[in-house]
Formats: sequence, structure tokens, C-alpha cells
Amino acid sequence: MGKPFEPPSDHGGIESVELKAALEERYLAYALSTIMHRALPDARDGLKPVHRRILYGMRLLRLDPNTAFKKCAKIVGDVMGDFHPHGDQAIYDALVRLSQDFAQRYPLVDGQGNFGNIDGDGPAAYRYTEARLTEVARLLLDGIDEDAVDFRPSYNGEKDEPVVLPGAFPNLLANGSQGIAVGMATSIPPHNAAELCDAALYLITHPTATSEQLTSFVKGPDFPTGGIVVDSAEAIAEAYRTGRGAFRVRARWTREDLGRGAWNVVVTEIPYGVPKARLIEKMAELLTERKLPLLADVRDESAEDVRIVLEPRSRTVDPVVLMESLFRLTELESRFSLNMNVLVSGQVPRVVGLAEALREWLDHRRTVLQRRSRHRLAQIEKRLEILGGLLIVYLDLDQVIRIIREEDEPKAELMRYFQLTEVQANAILDTRLRSLRKLEEMELKREQAALTAEKADLDALLGSEALQWKSIAAQVRAVKKTFGPETPLGRRRTTLENPPDTSDLDLAEAMIEREPITVIVSQKGWIRSLKGHVADLSGVQFKGDDALKLSFPTETTAKLLVLASNGKVFTLDAAKLPGGRGFGDPIRLMADLDEGTDIVTVWPYRAGAKLLFGTIDGRGFTTGSDGLVANTRKGKQVVALDGAAVVTHCVEVGEGDHVAACGENRLLVVFPLTEIPEMARGKGVRLQRYRESTLAYLTVFKLAEGLTWPDSAGRTRSVVGEELAKWVGHRGTVGIMAPRGFPRSNRP
Repeated sequence: MGKPFEPPSDHGGIESVELKAALEERYLAYALSTIMHRALPDARDGLKPVHRRILYGMRLLRLDPNTAFKKCAKIVGDVMGDFHPHGDQAIYDALVRLSQDFAQRYPLVDGQGNFGNIDGDGPAAYRYTEARLTEVARLLLDGIDEDAVDFRPSYNGEKDEPVVLPGAFPNLLANGSQGIAVGMATSIPPHNAAELCDAALYLITHPTATSEQLTSFVKGPDFPTGGIVVDSAEAIAEAYRTGRGAFRVRARWTREDLGRGAWNVVVTEIPYGVPKARLIEKMAELLTERKLPLLADVRDESAEDVRIVLEPRSRTVDPVVLMESLFRLTELESRFSLNMNVLVSGQVPRVVGLAEALREWLDHRRTVLQRRSRHRLAQIEKRLEILGGLLIVYLDLDQVIRIIREEDEPKAELMRYFQLTEVQANAILDTRLRSLRKLEEMELKREQAALTAEKADLDALLGSEALQWKSIAAQVRAVKKTFGPETPLGRRRTTLENPPDTSDLDLAEAMIEREPITVIVSQKGWIRSLKGHVADLSGVQFKGDDALKLSFPTETTAKLLVLASNGKVFTLDAAKLPGGRGFGDPIRLMADLDEGTDIVTVWPYRAGAKLLFGTIDGRGFTTGSDGLVANTRKGKQVVALDGAAVVTHCVEVGEGDHVAACGENRLLVVFPLTEIPEMARGKGVRLQRYRESTLAYLTVFKLAEGLTWPDSAGRTRSVVGEELAKWVGHRGTVGIMAPRGFPRSNRP
């Protein structure tokens, strides 16, 4: 056996740390880095660091809107080498998105070449594409060389990069932003710049304005791809107040008439962020899976503009119903979430409302105005000092030349002789000979007067908050004029409408392909459907000793009503019935039938129909079928029962005006239908009185046409007119023996 292991006494510089503390420290550092330097935009300029570095790098390359394009490879290389060491593809992807007019409401980069498309296709490689800044980007960068913002060293310390851009454009809300950090995310939709400017101007004059008040200017999002926002004004106002919510965006469509009653639906705008190719591919899949029964075909006829043609299955289809079904199943309607989580003052992540977001931008613009004004003031003071020296020496230029030619230290002699400052002496020594002829006294005095007046204005501006806000308001108005509603870029693209009223549309029925079927119900309560309207059911097989109870033709879009002997009515969807290849399924699996309860009858629901219920003890009432439809498996209790009574009959009233009731004792009574009350639910009234019998037969007919029934030989027998008169009486009576030929079973 060897010696037990002993740790070395010298730790060799290794430090023991607790794993939990180390993980927390490192994860916190990662989380802060993601939040501050990657995912969340700054509330002041609306940019993330990668976008800010791209724009600043392009500014250093002098890629202004009126200059020539440069290769994106050059831009990406410079940005990666100087400011953003996170991979060329990440930088190029961000650059591409800044140029896409379907992704950015106001593009910051003007691209030349293949920069992708709305179908979701990617851009060409950066060696093939070129770019330059747009006017919007120029506004964001305006004044960056005038000490408008702070700078910090880049990642390698070789250059300085701006902490934030001056931001003369309300970019945060105008272009929106999306990002996922650690433990938080941001999602801000694009908005209309002119509306934002109106809201900002109102906020300048009303500093305490609320987000609800500002929604009178900012109606809602304005997506680059257009579309329709179908949220209520109250919901939009609440979302802007809290900074959290969601917007329902729908495609814009029109009905295109093809003549002779034929028509198509043409979609011209799709929701923001939905790739058109993926949208059409999904619709085609649903079409193949027969989940869009109202739609026959979908075609993409887009060129520069979106044009998706939807061909209906039939010209009788309601286009509104067609589109509502597509909105439910496809991305023709999508939800864009609102989570205005931004870096306030560039440091604190917080969810802000509309008013606070605009206030952050305006306060930043005021800071930029003050810094640029001080920078300009310092330049003016320096120039005025130089002009003062030039005016002093102007009258004796010959002495200046002599001192420069003859003195060993001309600067010191100039300062002594003319009482100049060092700055003034340096300016005179740096003046070229060719410039001496331009040193005219009037010109120098004119420049001095202009600069003095400008200095006075800047001093007044810096000393007055009111003048500062007046200057900012003028800048905002200039932005609004540039991007006003009358300009192609500034015109609102997304319209706002109230939520559609679909209460009268049966979308569930619209989603089912309408086909004829025959419903079969067996004696033991098994149900199934056969395709088509089948008249001959002799070949239908049943399980064991089961047999046919009833059958009727209907369609797959119909609802079926099932009456149970305990007085409950259940609702089934015809489309969900099992097929006719097997024996079907028990109705008990589709509805919550009580133990010992039998199925009385099943019939297709018809809107507005009137029905007559009858119980075994001879009670009954009429009711409308519309109140019988139930949305749950529990059904609706319609008939109230006494003791051991059960429901035995349900007949449709139709155009009948009299009721015929017959008991097991073969006593028949006929009375007017008006004697039976119409009720939503209840016990009903006495139809026929019995001593030791029960209700066996119940029907509704027209008295003028007589009472008709088939006999055992298959012939039709009837009692009409005076022959029927002796049975006509009032409800609740015992009745008279049924006429000759009435079936012995008392059940025609």
C-alpha cells in the first residue's frame, strides 16, 4: 500500500473560490453585457450598439446621402476592425436590415444590389453589394463633430466611438426595435414620424401630457408593409400607457370581380415581419390537408408590389367568411407584441410608456442643443480673439513684416509691441503672404460684428429654457416637414379599424367542407354517417342484435340535436361523426348521458324551427330549436319530469295547426296547436288525460289536409273533414277510439 495522498503545501498561485459565487458573478457580467451592449436600444437614439457603430463607421467613410456608394465589404471590415469585434456576418446582417424598406419604416442605409426581399430570401454576399447613408441617418448623426455627445474608447483603445448619436430623428418609435436579452426582451413596432413629431410638439408645450393624451396624435403603429390594425382605440391607449400590449395586424385585401359572378380575393399588403414565401407555403399545406374548404387555390402574382390571389371554392362563398377563416388559420393575421423595454439615459433598462419615450428623446435633444451651442460659442470666442489681433496689426502691416524678418523671436516681439495674446500672435504668424491682400479692415469688422451677434444669441439661448425648447420645436417641425404625410416616405401605410364583428358568422361551419351525408342511428344508440344521401339502407350492417332506429339526410356542416329520455338535449357536429365503414360510435361517448337514459330521437338542427315535446304521461309544450343548441357535452335540460316520467316524443311543428295525440288505449284526441304554450323549458301542459295508459302517438298536421298515416300494407290512409270532426276537441281530454285502419301498435 502506498502513502495516502497529501495535497501540496504550495498552492502554486491557485485560488479557491466558491462555485456558486463564481457562477453568479460570471452570469451577471454576461447578462449585463447582453442587456447594455447588445439587445436593448437606447431610448435617446433608438439604436443598439451594432447599429450605432455601423452608422458612425459609414460616417467616417464619408458615405453621406449625396456621395457615391461603397462596397459593403469595406464598411463591414472597417466597423469590425475599429469598433465591433463580433464577426463580419453579424455586422453585415445588421447592415442589411437597416437598408430593407420592408423591415425598416425609415431605412437608415441606402443599399445598392441584392439586399434580400419580403419573401425571406437572403442578401447577396457583401463583396457584391454597396451602401451609403440615408437622410434619416444623416439626421441621427447631425452635429456629432460638434461635441454633441460623449465618446468612449473602442474595444482596442485605438479609436473613440460615440456613446449615443445626437438623434435629430425620433428613431426609437419611428423604426421600432426588437431584441432578446437575459431575463428581459424588447419589442417596439414602427410608427409614423410625422405623428411622433406632432406628439413631441404637444409634449413641449404641455410637459405633463399623458400617454393617453398623446394617442390623439399617435394613432397606432405604422408598419412598413402596411396592413390593418384591428384593435380598439381603448386597447391601443392602454398599451401605450403601460408600455406593454399587443397589436392585431391583418392583411389588406380586396374583392376582384372577374365577371359573370366569378371573383377572387387579392391580398396587397401582408402583416409586418411575415415572410411572404412562408405565408403562401403554409396556406398551400393547409389547402392540401383540406383544412381550408372555402379556398380552391392560392397564387403569388407579386412583382415589385405584393399581390397574392386567393381563389374561392365556389362563387357563392361569402368573401368575408372566407377571409375570416384564413385569418384564424394563417399568418394573414398576426400579433405584434409591444414591450417598450429600453435603456433610459443609456444605463437603466426600464419599460416606458409613449409619453416617457418621447420625453427621453426631447430631453436628449435639449442636451445636444446645449452642448452644440457651447461648442459653437467656444469657436466664436476663439475666432473673435484672432480677429481682434488682426484688427490691431492691420494698420501697421509693414511693422509686422519687419518684426518677422528681423527678430529672432518674432512671436514674443509681436506680443510685446502690439500687446497681443499668444493665440493672436500665432494666428498672425500662420497667415500666408497671399492672404495679406485679403485683410481688409471692413471685411474683418463685418465678420467680427456677425460673430458678436451670434455669440449674443447663443448666450441668450443657453440662459433661457424657453428659447431652448423653441429651438427644439423648430427642429422637430423641420423633421415633420421632411417626412410629412404628403411625402411618399411619410404617408401612413397602416390603417386602423375597429375589431370586426364576427358574431353573426358561423366560422366553425365555414371551416368544414360541405358534403352530403346520411346519418344512421341504431336501436342501442350507436351513430355514424354515410357519404351522400343514401336511400337504400338494406345493406347497412349493425353490431350483434342491434338494428336501425332512424336515419336522415343532412350535410357535414350541420349540427345534430339528440333528445334523451331524461329531457336533456345534446348537440353533436355532423362533421365529427364516425364514418360508415364500421358500426359507428355510441352517442354516450360524445355526450354525458346519465346512466339508464335512452336516446329518444336525433334530428338535424334548423334555425328558427319549432318543436313539440311530449312525455309518457301525456304532458308537453312547444319550443324553438334555437334555444336547444348546447356548446358542452353536458347538454341542456329542456323538459322537467315528474317521478318516473320520461320524454317519448319530439315532432317538428312546421306549418301544422292541429295536434293529434293517441294513448296506448287507442283513444285519439285532436286539438288546436294554439292551446299548447311555447316555453323555453319546463313541464308543459296536459295534452291527453289517461287513467291507466301512456302516450303512444303524437303528431302535428294541417286540419284542412286531414290526419294521414301509412297502414300495414304500405298504403296511405287518411281522415279528412267531417270524418275527423268527432275527434276534434280540446287538449287534456280522454279522446275517442281511433278510426278504423289506425295501426294496432298505435304508432303510425
